[in-house]
Amino acid sequence: MMAEALALALTAAEAGDVPVGALVVKHGGIIGRGANRTVRDQDPTAHAEMVAIREAARALGTWRLEGCELFVTLEPCAMCAGAIVLARLDRVTFGAWDEKAGMAGSVGDLLRHPRLNHRPEVVAGVMHDECARPLLAFFGTRRA
Repeated sequence: MMAEALALALTAAEAGDVPVGALVVKHGGIIGRGANRTVRDQDPTAHAEMVAIREAARALGTWRLEGCELFVTLEPCAMCAGAIVLARLDRVTFGAWDEKAGMAGSVGDLLRHPRLNHRPEVVAGVMHDECARPLLAFFGTRRA
């Protein structure tokens, strides 16, 4: 699943967006796909996770994504972590750590905050190097 999320991330980079891709999976089937679209849509909420969560909710006809898992190439930010908790996703699997904005252990840990009523299981670092590589290339060209 992470390889497919990574393929989505590369489509985001081709369109000029930060290369992040995400999938929502239920019972082994993909019900939501997302790639960052903030630049394309001029929408600060169009992160890959948000796009995938919205598509999954439409596919199921409910905002409660219980029984679902999110695969994302980058550690979720605060906005996406909040949406993950509110959507009641069972599990989050991510690739690269985000030392500047990550909310699954890097900057903070909103996903497993003890005061929240829902805390998904978190699996970190899956295909870390493969997921980090396009991000490093993208930001390397921006800074050059």
